[in-house]
Amino acid sequence: MKEKNSIDILKSLVSFDTTSYRSNLELVEFIKQYLKSFKIESELIYDESKTKANLYATIGPKNNGGVILSGHTDVVPVADQTWDSDPFNLIRKDDRLLGRGSADMKGFLALVLSRVPKMIEVNLSKPIHLAFSYDEEIGCVGVHRMLDIIEKKPYKPSFCIVGEPTGMEVVVGHKGKSGYNVNVRGLPCHSGHAPNGVNAINFAAKLILHISELAIDKSINGPFDYDYEIPYTTLHTGIVSGGKALNIVPDLCKFEFEIRHISKDDPNELLNKIKNYTLENLIPDMHNISKETGIYIEENVSYPGFLVSQDSQNVKYIKELLNNNIHKKVIFGSEAGLFNNRLKLPTVVCGPGSINQAHKPNEYISLNQLEKGGQFLDRLIASLNNA
Repeated sequence: MKEKNSIDILKSLVSFDTTSYRSNLELVEFIKQYLKSFKIESELIYDESKTKANLYATIGPKNNGGVILSGHTDVVPVADQTWDSDPFNLIRKDDRLLGRGSADMKGFLALVLSRVPKMIEVNLSKPIHLAFSYDEEIGCVGVHRMLDIIEKKPYKPSFCIVGEPTGMEVVVGHKGKSGYNVNVRGLPCHSGHAPNGVNAINFAAKLILHISELAIDKSINGPFDYDYEIPYTTLHTGIVSGGKALNIVPDLCKFEFEIRHISKDDPNELLNKIKNYTLENLIPDMHNISKETGIYIEENVSYPGFLVSQDSQNVKYIKELLNNNIHKKVIFGSEAGLFNNRLKLPTVVCGPGSINQAHKPNEYISLNQLEKGGQFLDRLIASLNNA
């Protein structure tokens, strides 16, 4: 069976439940010990609670240049999903390997780890760095601490490959994302006296409607980038909660919204429009009844967009290794923008599997995609061979 070693490693990686709200330490310790068996030392970069960690390791010569192979260790929850099998037990069904994280993105991690013996065997002229992060799925949170460490390293890599599931095609761009918590504080009273209160749900609904109107305006007036499936900036409200009983005017309504923006748009301009709308159209009516009311907007997650020229040297290099001249932009986010912006490191996104299978029940990666990913890594290693 082709890629037997990578499948065995993938089975081990999937067996660790690294849902973002849980610790990933057992998984990174597994990887650390695996690398240690090849006499490769790893650096663990912990979060404040010491319950999660990034892993960084270097294979090959200690000099400038080379490549970072980047991936995240966390996965999305399986709660409220109906699976046909245990999501943390990798199984094969026809030409598919089913398990949480198989596509997003433990498949890539398994392929990278399966190639460690080959990386050691060849005489690498440039180093290969492994950068495995935590908490990517909740807003690219964990990688910041690892970037702090990489910035201080004496040897600087030349470029980075983020192995998100792209069907083994080169991704040259994705949108940035900003997410926000909104607390609308009203004035409670008996519903029989509703005009004397400030209904937090009603004012939240007005703001949500305004956000929806901004989204419609973007879809009509742009700006546009037609390399994307959805070629404009989107705004979306995803969570709403409020109210205690039907006969009580609600004093609190909470909701969350996000902005996924193309490079031509500034999310701060949209946020300012939303804040100005509250100040000019909502707060005065609320304060007419009670000055204790208000609307409070707080950012809870943010990561930059990613964009690299399709004509750049690194994009052409990866395309040559893939023997595929296709490139695209995608709707999902990644850590690529952070590597690119923080480290000024040319970056591409390219990895096995499809985002269409990720985050769903019965998530899977196909054997064909594993094989293509393995072949790509073999060519990458060969290109860094000094022999």
